Amino acid sequence: MSGSPESGAPREPRVPILMYHAVAKAPNNATRALSVTPEAFTEQMALLRGSGFTAINTASLARSWRHSAPLPERPVLITFDDGYEGVHRHALPVLSRHGFAATLFVSTGWLRGEYDTGGGLDIMLDWDQVRALAAADVEIGGHSHTHPQLDQLADDALRYELRHCREIIAAELGVLPASFAYPYGYSSRRVRRAVREAGFTQSLAVGNALARRRQGPYALRRVTVRRGTGIEEFERLVEGRAITRVFARDRALTKGYSMVRRARQVRRKATRSRV
Repeated sequence: MSGSPESGAPREPRVPILMYHAVAKAPNNATRALSVTPEAFTEQMALLRGSGFTAINTASLARSWRHSAPLPERPVLITFDDGYEGVHRHALPVLSRHGFAATLFVSTGWLRGEYDTGGGLDIMLDWDQVRALAAADVEIGGHSHTHPQLDQLADDALRYELRHCREIIAAELGVLPASFAYPYGYSSRRVRRAVREAGFTQSLAVGNALARRRQGPYALRRVTVRRGTGIEEFERLVEGRAITRVFARDRALTKGYSMVRRARQVRRKATRSRV
């Protein structure tokens, strides 16, 4: 993914950042579409290893781009959102077998334990499992506290979601998280600024495109891996081929929903101004 010379100058590196959610044999209806089977995950990781990819975490990529430091020849990021128990049960042994780093973005109010708000969509990790993942070269990042659409929140609620999440992770792991991922992939200039002010030094969106340095540290794009992603499609995605075609329907739906959400924001601002 380091690119090839074009017009006498090296092409900007493009890095596949893979976005996973649940890894489960029998996910529930709420998580099925964005889950992968343990067998599919095993096959996908073997393909990455066989194709010469080196897995790095989110903080490493951001640090490299921030300081213009070299990356491995074929970098890839393996990321998981929300905090499903299968990441520990099924994904961790495979990652360890290949020596792959990864990043897990946790919604702290969804994990089992004293901060649990009851919003988790399936069987979630507990904090002992999160600590085991952290000890096995899995970077733990933030994903808000209760997984709301952050750009729909008032400023105080937005700050609470970000800072409470960061404080809980620090209290449980003994280290402040550096990386963040937007729930649902939604952000705005205001949200990105709040993420930065909360102390996170980089953040991931979705976008279904390969990541580039010019996207900036608070809007790095990822590629969705889901239950319907076959191994041939997976290979095309990590190679950066046919991504636009694969996610054409997703892009159309996202564009339409973005217009609806912007209209809602305008109405809310108008309502607040009249109060």
